[in-house]
Amino acid sequence: MTSFYHFNFNVLDLDRSLAFYREALNLSPVREKEAADGSFKLVFLADEGGGPFQLELTWLRGREKPYDLGECEFHLAFRTDEYDRLYARHKEMGCV
Repeated sequence: MTSFYHFNFNVLDLDRSLAFYREALNLSPVREKEAADGSFKLVFLADEGGGPFQLELTWLRGREKPYDLGECEFHLAFRTDEYDRLYARHKEMGCV
């Protein structure tokens, strides 16, 4: 049996990204891994329901240039019964 485990985004500013995912989507860190030499840090986030799917944020030391997603399509899919409330929150945050 194969099951979907996580999705990864590389991030330039880990603290800012963690704050965004906490505020916008109620995702919280559930585990972390840091390279012994400090060259990278992985932070895995999960929803408050404790489902098996996780979002992995990867931070690389020394990265100064923002990531360019180019023509690729990346997305995360969430299902909610609070669409209107979350849409309003995201508008306030400037995400929409």
